[in-house]
Amino acid sequence: MQTTVIVVLVVVVAFAFDYTNGFHDAANAIATAISTRALTPRVALVIAAVMNFVGAFLGQKVANTVSDILSVAAGTYGLVVVVAALFGAIAWNLITWYFGLPSSSSHALIGGLVGAGLASASTVHWNQVVDKVVVPMVVSPVVGFVLAYLFMLAILWAFQRRNPHRVMRRFRRAQIASASAMALGHGLQDAQKTMGVIVLALVAGGFQEDPHHIPVWVILGAAGAISLGTYSGGWRVMRTLGRRIIELDPARGFAAETTAAGVLYVTAFVFAAPISTTHTITSSIMGVGATRRLSAVRWGVAGNIVAAWVLTIPMAALVAWVCYGVLHLLVR
Repeated sequence: MQTTVIVVLVVVVAFAFDYTNGFHDAANAIATAISTRALTPRVALVIAAVMNFVGAFLGQKVANTVSDILSVAAGTYGLVVVVAALFGAIAWNLITWYFGLPSSSSHALIGGLVGAGLASASTVHWNQVVDKVVVPMVVSPVVGFVLAYLFMLAILWAFQRRNPHRVMRRFRRAQIASASAMALGHGLQDAQKTMGVIVLALVAGGFQEDPHHIPVWVILGAAGAISLGTYSGGWRVMRTLGRRIIELDPARGFAAETTAAGVLYVTAFVFAAPISTTHTITSSIMGVGATRRLSAVRWGVAGNIVAAWVLTIPMAALVAWVCYGVLHLLVR
């Protein structure tokens, strides 16, 4: 009975994390489209929520990567580890949301898993952490920046002799598609991470044996939670991405969203890497901004964002470590 209760608690907390992921990362998909007035805030949130929901059904490779990061013991001992990891991730999400910093919910979850795993002396698969998390964490922003910069240069060259007002009007319409693609990629990446944690809890609780099987109800729940969170919005982070890094025009907004979406799809389908949608879109925005001139990017704001990126995994791990210590005393 105790094991069942804790499994239910883990599932509820996991869906709560997915909800905070949604409102924390809503800006990832729609901030640029709103800042360029391609979409109104409410319409943009509806589109993002719907595409997040659809994206959650498009694959399971990222979920399997997350569930393979940690090996936990069966029974209540292992379940406490998973709960502590989720609390660590949720805490860091709320802190960075409060200060309007677009940090990574994905890396907060990974940090929580690592912190709780170390505190409990569970087996942390460091090869998974390095190959699937740390390396992509470093590479994906660089790729996003460079590709967005080159893509924007190509757009500027292709449309240099066209009527600027007409071109911007068309790119404003095109942003509906690029923002939708970005939201689809966000659902594809981030909803799967929560699914992986729930599967980890189900295996630890003895409710299933296959660590790579994701029940339909888990997919539906994760998709619904992240969609509701997205629809509730994340205005603090949205202002940072949409306006404070650089003033975007529709062409640059389209280029940033299209590039970021492409990186999300490739890393999910080809490399099964749980990369940060936040890192990807932020670096893409910086890339398109740099085509105007390097000084057009507000590097002070960008520096604060990078600092949050660096701190995310260790801080979420620290909170998860503390949560595990408290919960372990309460449950044993």
